[in-house]
Parts: sequence; C-alpha cells; structure tokens
Amino acid sequence: MRFYPSCIIALSALFAAACASTPPAANSKPSEAPNTPMAKTNGSQVSVSDLDRRLAQYAPVELAVDLQTLEPQEREVASLVIEASRKIHEIFLRQAWAGNPRLAQELAKGKGPEAETARTFFKLNAGPWDRLDENRPFWGDKPHPAGAGYYPEDLTAQEFEAWIAAHPEDREAFTSFVTVIERSGDRLRAVPYSQKYAEWLKPAADLLRRAAERTKNASLAHFLRLRADAFLDDQYTASDFAWMDLEAPLEVTIGPYETYEDAIFGYKAAFEAYVTLDIPAESQRLAHFKNRLPWLERNLPIPDEHKNPNRGTESPIRVVDVAYAAGDARTGVPAIAFNLPNDEKVREAKGSKKVLLRNLMRAKYERILVPIAERVLAKNQIADVSFDAYFGEVLHHELSHGLGPGTITKNGQRTEVRLELKDLNAALEEAKADVMGVYNILALIEQGDIPASIRHSLEPTYVAGLFRAVRFGIDEAHGQGVAAQFNYLLEKGALEVDAEGRFRAVSEKFPAGVRDLLHDMLVLQANGDYEGTQAFLARYGKATPELRAAIAKLADVPVDIRPIFAADRE
Repeated sequence: MRFYPSCIIALSALFAAACASTPPAANSKPSEAPNTPMAKTNGSQVSVSDLDRRLAQYAPVELAVDLQTLEPQEREVASLVIEASRKIHEIFLRQAWAGNPRLAQELAKGKGPEAETARTFFKLNAGPWDRLDENRPFWGDKPHPAGAGYYPEDLTAQEFEAWIAAHPEDREAFTSFVTVIERSGDRLRAVPYSQKYAEWLKPAADLLRRAAERTKNASLAHFLRLRADAFLDDQYTASDFAWMDLEAPLEVTIGPYETYEDAIFGYKAAFEAYVTLDIPAESQRLAHFKNRLPWLERNLPIPDEHKNPNRGTESPIRVVDVAYAAGDARTGVPAIAFNLPNDEKVREAKGSKKVLLRNLMRAKYERILVPIAERVLAKNQIADVSFDAYFGEVLHHELSHGLGPGTITKNGQRTEVRLELKDLNAALEEAKADVMGVYNILALIEQGDIPASIRHSLEPTYVAGLFRAVRFGIDEAHGQGVAAQFNYLLEKGALEVDAEGRFRAVSEKFPAGVRDLLHDMLVLQANGDYEGTQAFLARYGKATPELRAAIAKLADVPVDIRPIFAADRE
C-alpha cells in the first residue's frame, strides 16, 4: 500500500566496469559523488566506489525488543516465525533480481574492509543497485531491471500487453499478485509463486505449522495455519481475513504483499515478514479512529459517485515494536507503518489493518526528522515540530490507504485503480495518503476528535516529513509523489520559501491547498486516468531549484536508518 536479456550476465563482466558516477552539480543530491579507486576482490576487479559514504547515509540503530516479556512458549513461537522469515528473505532476494544469489556468492569470497562494506550494502539494497540513488549500480554497470525478478529481463510492457490481447484467457494469471512471468520457447507463461519458490515456501510452511502448534493464542494459530496453506496453494484470501482478526501479544505479518518492486506494472507482490510485539495500551488508545472511517470517506472532497462507502470498516489499528523483519520489509528504507492487506476483496469486506512500528518511528524522528527540521524549516516553526504530530500523520497516512477509490468502473467494466494506473499507481497512492492524512487530521480537529493544540505542530511536522521522504530518490514512488506535494502547495501559496531558502507552512492557505490537491489526486484515481496521472506527475513531480537547494543543506544528515536486529546476532 512499492529487463533486458533474460540470461544472467557473467559475473566477471558485471564486475569489470566501475560504477558510472559524475562529479556533483551545485544542487545535486548528496548521493552523487565522483569516481573512487578500484579494488581487487578474489581476483575480480570491482568498484568499491564510495561505498563507505553511501553506507553512512543509513544511521545504524540497535532495535532492542525484549522478547522476555513473552511467556517461554510464545518465545519459542517467535523463534520459529523468525526462522520462517529467513526463508522468506531468500525468496525476496530472487524477486528483487534473479542474479542476486550468484552475486552474493561472489561477494562472500571477498577479503578486507571494502569487501565487508560491499556485502553490507548489497544486503541492505537486496542487489547491486543503490535504492537511494535512483537504482544506479554501485557494483558493476548493469542497469536495474524495471521488472525486478518477476519478468524476463527483455520483456517490454508492450509485449506483455500484446500477449494478453492475443490470449485473454491468460489475463487473470498474468496480472495476479502471486505469479512470475517466464518464457517457454516463443511463449510466455505465468508460474505460481508456490511452484517458483517451493524450495523455501515448503519449509517456511512447516515452520509456521510448528509455531501454530506451540502458541496458546487461538487467533495467531489460526492465521499461521492458513498462511502455511497459502504458501503451498497461492490462495491468500482466507489467511488475509484471519490476519485481520489476529489479536495476540506476538503480531506476525508474513507473505507476499507490496508491489513497489514491480516497476513495469505494479502487479507482483514482494515477500516480506515482520515479527513484532503488540503494545496493547497504545493500540487501544487509537482504536476509536477506525469508527470514524465512514465519516472520513463521506467527507472526502470529491463527488459522491467517486466515494467508496462499501469498503469494510473494521480496520484494526496495532501499535507494535519490531523484533525482526525480512524480505521487502528490511530492504532499503524501512517502513514506519503499513496498511494491509492489499487484496481489494478483503478491503471491501473488512477494511484493512494499520500497523504502526513505534520503535522504528521513534528512531527516525530523533535521528532524521529533527535534524532535517533544524536545517530547512523557517526558524520560527522549528520548535513546533513534535513526535505526537509525526505519529498522528503516520497513523492517518495508513488509514488513508483504505479510503477513496479502490474498485472502480471504467468504460463500463469493473476494475481496480492499481490495474489502471499500473507503474504510476504507487507514486500517486503514496502521495494521496500523505495529503489525505493531513486533510483528515484537520477535519477531525474541527469535529473535536483530535485536540486543537495539535494544529500548530501539524503543518511544520508535515513539511519536515516531506523533506525526509523526498531524499529517498525523486524517481522512487514516494519521492516523486512528495515532489508533487511540494510543488502543488507552493503554487497554491500554502508553502513559502523565505530569503534564507527555508520553507514555511502558510497556515491561512494550508487547508485549502491540501483540499484542492487531494481532490485532484482522488479524481485521477476514480477515473483510472493513466494519462492524466502521467501529466500530473510530469508537471508537479520534479525537484525544483528551491527544493534541491534545501536538500543540499542536509548532506550531513543520514537519509535513513539501518535497523540492527538482535536475532541477526544469534
């Protein structure tokens, strides 16, 4: 709610070229840097480039979560699920790029500190491409395949769509969340995940079943059994429903979920896993917001025919601390919250669960957001930034993923927004959730559901958060959507840049600017308007000189954090 020749290039050729880098321009992103010397690793010439500098963009953070608070039997359950999560991670490595296992073997042979840094950075990025540098290679010179490991690397969108047009019976399987597309002679075929990744899914399923036998919590046991079944038959809906009902001290999320890795269409789901501890008091404190979802849907600034009153409204909210993450959940920039499942059938029937990752959120606020605010906000707004406002924005961002258009009608046919917006869906959906989150907080303040005192910190905290997100890469889904928010709100006068190049939220114009921006994005979704979304992002989704100049002030601030889990030391 984020290819070229299909044969893998010989590793000797992959390693032979240095990472193509150029000296930074005056307003370039901090991730751009000059070439650095070459090094030898196990006889292969490789580019160590500026890997130390790149790795330093992630502040290492020890995430100490005390599993001793669980009963001994539940600690055994946690260990079994963590072991299953490691199997899931192996799948994701292959989803990110089919060449990753061979590259990992080569990197394992390296000696010395440069080789160790390269291994760490490879693991962080799940491949030889820097996710903070618009997926440019940091190792070798192979371009990043847009379809990751889900499609033949030489497959184009045009060939895919032409195949479906000629073979309409293949549409459902080809656009499924849980199939990989392969070539078979001169034909294309869809291979179910359960077959493609059976080597890891079968033992992962066994581990989940063992965990289900050990736990005393009936809802966790039910979910784990159904998810184990889904690993083997690709039928995830029943276990998604069970996950919605999961209420246990050990909150587990494991399976194929987000589609950001598929940059061709956004069809294919990446495997990930979270093993977390629920914080019941915090979860209960936020539970009343789910009861406001029907009103929030009705309050959206679009015509009623575009609203989605039929989505389920159970939408449980969990506040948790992360003990372990794997797969897509620990690659590149770690999430601070998520909103799942993405299956529209489940959303229509029950809504979606919002999970807020408190320890990750606190680490990012202290290590990243506060230093950013000190450098880019107008000086009289810096002190207004608060963790409570940040936490509230994250919560309502996730709630917003379950609001607005989902299943729509286009040309007389029922379809989904994600299927119509394809590769642009992630950028627009993330931007929509950012803006709708603020819009909804403002609306709930007026309704008396949120204290009015939060208003003075909401806007500057939101602006600082945009700077945190845009540094992930302007061509990354969230980054491009963030730039669109900046530029639109500047155009509306809701943001201003002062003589020092600092950004200030203009309170008297901010609510109207947010409302207009949200309206425009929701209409694009409601109409399934690919061309309109393309034009919107082309107009607004670019980094302006003012934005680049502000980002340049952040060179000494880490871009994000690198969680270190205790389970990795075991």
